[in-house]
Amino acid sequence: MPKSRALIFANRRARRGGQSLRAAIERLNGAGIETIERDVSRSLSDDIRAEAKDVDMVILGGGDGTLNGAAAALQETQLPFGVLPLGTANDFARTIGVPRDLARAAQIIIDGHRRPVDLGEVNGHFFFNVASIGFSAALARQLTAEAKRRWGTLGYALAAFNLLRQSRPFTVEIDHDGTIERVKTVQISVGNGRFYGGGMTVEKDAAPDDGRLDVYSLEIDHWWELLALAPSLRRGTHGNWRKVRAFSATDLVIRTKRPHDINADGEIVSETPATFRIRAKAVTVFAPPKT
Repeated sequence: MPKSRALIFANRRARRGGQSLRAAIERLNGAGIETIERDVSRSLSDDIRAEAKDVDMVILGGGDGTLNGAAAALQETQLPFGVLPLGTANDFARTIGVPRDLARAAQIIIDGHRRPVDLGEVNGHFFFNVASIGFSAALARQLTAEAKRRWGTLGYALAAFNLLRQSRPFTVEIDHDGTIERVKTVQISVGNGRFYGGGMTVEKDAAPDDGRLDVYSLEIDHWWELLALAPSLRRGTHGNWRKVRAFSATDLVIRTKRPHDINADGEIVSETPATFRIRAKAVTVFAPPKT
C-alpha cells in the first residue's frame, strides 16, 4: 500500500517543461508515493484547496512563478510541498539546495526531510524570493514567457541591458522601524530568500527561514553604474556600496508619487503603495538538511 499520496502539478509550458517527468514520477511511485497528476492552471491555489483533504503533500513541477501561484494554498492548508525545478531560473530551488536534476530532486522528496520556511507578503500577495519596484518590475513585464523558454537566463541579460539604458530614477518614501526616508532610486528590492532573477543574491547572508526581509535600494544616477555593481549584486555584497541603501526589517511601507508595478517572484501582482511583512515559518518544503 502507498505510504502517502502526492498531488503533483507540472507546468509543461515552463522552459524545461517539455522534459519528461516520467523517471522522476516513477521514482516517487517506487518509493511508495502515489502521485495524482494535474496540469498547472491560473487557479493553482484553488486547485490545491479543492483536493487538499485527500493528499499528504503537494509536488510542484515548474519555476518560481508556479511556486508563487501555489503559495497562498500551501500557507492555508499547511501541506508540505516538494519542488521539481522546471523553470528558467529556479531561484527558490537553488536557495534551499534542490538540484535541477529531476531524479535527484525527486529523491529529496522521498528522503522526507522537511524545512519550515518564511514567506514574504506584499499587499496580500505572498512571495518566496523577492518583490521589487522599479527596474526589475519593468523587466518582468517586458520579458515574455516565449523569451524565457527560448533564451533562458540569457533572455534576462539581453532584456535587462536594453531596459537598463532607458531607466530613470524615481522618488519613493520608505517607512520602516519608525523612520521615513525619502530617496531617489531606480529599484527597491525586498527579499525573503537568497537568490532571484536567475542567480542574483538579495544579501550574502540571507536565508529563507531567518524571519526577516532584506531590503536594498539602488540609488544610482546613471545606468552604467549598475554595470559596475553587477558583480556585487551576484555575490550579495552590494550593501557595501555608497549608492546602495540596505537594511533588514520585518515590515515596511513604500510609497511613490504615482503608482508603480510590484513584481513578486517574476509576476506583476500589485502596484504601489506597497505594504510588506514577513510570515515566519509559514510553509514547509522538502529540502536537504541545512549544512
